[in-house]
Amino acid sequence: MTAFLNALGLVCALGRDQAEIACRLFAGDCSGLREEAGWVPERRLPVAAVPGALLDLPSALQASHSRNNQLLYEACLQIAPQIAQAIARHGRHRVGIVLGTSTSGIHEASDAIAHYLGEHHFPPGYDYAQQELSAPANFLADWLQLSGPAYVISTACTSGARALMSARRLLDLGVCDAVICGGVDSLCKLTLNGFSALEAVSGQRCNPFSVNRNGINIGEAAALFLMTREANSEGASVALLGAGASSDAHHISAPEPGGRGALQAMTKALDNAGLQPAHIDYLNLHGTATRHNDAMESLAVHALFGSTLACSSSKPMTGHTLGAAGALEAAFCWMILAADNARGHLPPHVWDGEHDPQLPRLNLAAANQCLAGQGPRRLMSNSFAFGGNNVSLILGDTP
Repeated sequence: MTAFLNALGLVCALGRDQAEIACRLFAGDCSGLREEAGWVPERRLPVAAVPGALLDLPSALQASHSRNNQLLYEACLQIAPQIAQAIARHGRHRVGIVLGTSTSGIHEASDAIAHYLGEHHFPPGYDYAQQELSAPANFLADWLQLSGPAYVISTACTSGARALMSARRLLDLGVCDAVICGGVDSLCKLTLNGFSALEAVSGQRCNPFSVNRNGINIGEAAALFLMTREANSEGASVALLGAGASSDAHHISAPEPGGRGALQAMTKALDNAGLQPAHIDYLNLHGTATRHNDAMESLAVHALFGSTLACSSSKPMTGHTLGAAGALEAAFCWMILAADNARGHLPPHVWDGEHDPQLPRLNLAAANQCLAGQGPRRLMSNSFAFGGNNVSLILGDTP
């Protein structure tokens, strides 16, 4: 079944609203990535934080306070009118929530534990439930007073993409008539120190698919869609044409080196959409700039699409937003298709231009490049995660 993404709320290091984010995304603006101390001992690292002070949560929901929920709240406020219309039309019990996250409120939990170790009690207002993975969905359900299904998926860096797949399934099964879906993750010391321990964090801006690539940058974001069975007759609407997932289970943190699982996810997405590789006009690469990810992804993409499909990684502009990444990068595809100021522009691939001779060449999008050709436009977004968890989504013009 084709589902429709009829509204988008978005906050990330590129900005706090669609117009600002689109302007910087299509310009290849990496200014949201800033070097900071204090995240990892004795290191200064580039991180992609959402700029400025975040909005406070409603006073009645202060027990749900976390930076993660603040990001989610801001993204949801951007599509509040469309959510209200869906509630009025279908009823609160027919509107669901499916989110992806990996951090939830762990930032506040680590601060609270540090306080406990020093003071022998937790700080005032701290609630253990803030760090539970279900916390973002519970917060939205409480705030919006929804009684439909509300849950969180946590499959590391595919979480946001899997949330969109799960939301479409709720519509297909007739369980819901509308689903608020997407991903959210906030910066926290646990994540940065974990990836640092894996020697996967770069001390410079990440450099995907370059021979000089040496690791990721971490970012934060919230990306929320309102998904329904019908296209929006009044505003922007993009179809979720297909989705594919695989789990190669090659290693707990390293991808299968030949790209078998990634290729399987992309092929499943094409089959699900009833499309051939030649029908895809652009691919948002997972493109983390680690040695292993970029090697296997380039093999998989080249095997399926050759060297002609325009593609790029947006992570040098946003950082790797982990549980939000799949939804964030689907949102970028949505903006290519639907944003008033995009007009088919593609996010440029920001790198040093030094091709890795051990990798097949991909058609990495240049500055000011636009979608080629006429007719229906169809875009793919890849997300790959620890444990060999792989997801590909296909978004397109509404049929």
